[in-house]
Amino acid sequence: MSKTYVGKRDDDANTLEVVVQPSPGRTYPLDPRYDVRNHSPTGFECGYSGSGPAQLALAVCLDALGDVVQAQAVYQKFKAKVIAGLPRMAGWELSEIEVLSTIRELSGE
Repeated sequence: MSKTYVGKRDDDANTLEVVVQPSPGRTYPLDPRYDVRNHSPTGFECGYSGSGPAQLALAVCLDALGDVVQAQAVYQKFKAKVIAGLPRMAGWELSEIEVLSTIRELSGE
């Protein structure tokens, strides 16, 4: 079964919370992976091209791929193609299948 990445604003609408849903009814927070690169110590963002969206793109690519080298090679392109276009204030979902398909496309595979 494919994972789903779900983004929504917290109650005060200031913080973008992103969880991974590996199966219906189960979720866990997406690891921002500051151990690999710290673009945004204030957390994830989307809907534009900046440091918060870069952190989100890196985290999603790393989670989906499970490969640091491959994720680092593609996450900035993924940010521009996908993360920057997500709605900034509304919730959103990305399937792991969509993520991996886009990564393959961006990698020229």
